[in-house]
Amino acid sequence: MTTLLTGARVLGGEVRDLAIEGGALVDPATVDRDAAETIDASGLVALPGLVDLHTHLRQPGGEQAETVATGVRAAAAGGYTCVFAMANTSPVADTPAVVEQVHRLGLEAGLATVRPIGAVSVGLAGERLADLGMLAGSAARVTVFSDDGHCVADAELMRRALEHAAALDAVIAQHAQDPALTRGAVMHESPLAAELGLTGWPSVAEASIVARDAMLAGAAGARLHVCHVSTVETVEVVRQAKARGIAITAEVTPHHLLLTEELVRGYDGRFKVNPPLRADRDVQALREALADGTIDIVATDHAPHAPEAKQTAFADAAFGMVGLETALGVVQQSMVETGLLDWAGVARVMSTAPAAIGREPGYDAPLEIGSPAHVVLVDPGARAVVEASSLKGRSANSPFLGVELPGRVLHVWHGGRRTVAGGEVVTGGAA
Repeated sequence: MTTLLTGARVLGGEVRDLAIEGGALVDPATVDRDAAETIDASGLVALPGLVDLHTHLRQPGGEQAETVATGVRAAAAGGYTCVFAMANTSPVADTPAVVEQVHRLGLEAGLATVRPIGAVSVGLAGERLADLGMLAGSAARVTVFSDDGHCVADAELMRRALEHAAALDAVIAQHAQDPALTRGAVMHESPLAAELGLTGWPSVAEASIVARDAMLAGAAGARLHVCHVSTVETVEVVRQAKARGIAITAEVTPHHLLLTEELVRGYDGRFKVNPPLRADRDVQALREALADGTIDIVATDHAPHAPEAKQTAFADAAFGMVGLETALGVVQQSMVETGLLDWAGVARVMSTAPAAIGREPGYDAPLEIGSPAHVVLVDPGARAVVEASSLKGRSANSPFLGVELPGRVLHVWHGGRRTVAGGEVVTGGAA
């Protein structure tokens, strides 16, 4: 079946037709228009399939919150065609058996490519280096390693991890959080934390680890990726490291582009996240850094939790928010509607750049003839209130419940296969 998309605004700019056939984009001029399925894409923005370098799918071990099948269903609904699944599962993804299981579950779900991330240390304990070479050589073909959820605090372990990664052309993604500076911390360190009686989380706990790791990466000739940058100070460290020629990349989450610590006033566990929501000055700095390229990509840090993990005292609530289905709308509101990014920029930070960092060929291609048919059609003029009942994942711990966001993902093709039609997921894995 050939599908013809007529009148799409490709990357938000040129209006032209796109044609999908056999898993690839083909020349619309060669298509038999009478035989093709035709979709009127007038007024819609065509983007390459989104790629998330930071997703928690919870399986194995956390199926009460999410499974690979439910996670990729949420991913497809949000416009994603490829997600990188973090290693903090149970058992931890520190062996070929676990990463291959996640890889296989992704193939079975079929709605998006699932690329497992391997652990840096055995059991995420930060004491002994995992066998990165064995994980890279597995059927899962691991290219990204991270202990996300835990900082690789030991400098010698981090140095060796970077050296091993350099030899594999892999990247180490660091969760930058000095554990000595964040004991018991649950929100941003500020006068508001003192007012609310909650233990504060200083900005320097993040920036200091990034500064150390940038120096280690430079010495090792390795690639370092900084997860969920959240502070002005960290932005400056990343900017300086790039200026020195260090191979460092960085991500920002959608929630850190829009939400601030003020939301913690209600002690609602939905707003507890690691790193915490910061001050308005941090939000503005993150937006500007994403616009100027200091921060390379948007990554969701999609972190599902069962209701009981969030519906408790704020200090006891689990860290994390779901974000796959709201990411594009948040980026449209915080970056496109503010004039900081155009839609071509959105494609860069949410598709091509994350694919390039993760060494995922085919997903870093533009919407050109011959490229794989990973395509998203977005209605930028639509607006809708986020409701728990509308979310396609297993958990609903979204900070945007009850919030109206712009844009709607209407259609998605993953390798030429239709995964979303008219805003609804076409097929899904088992619940």
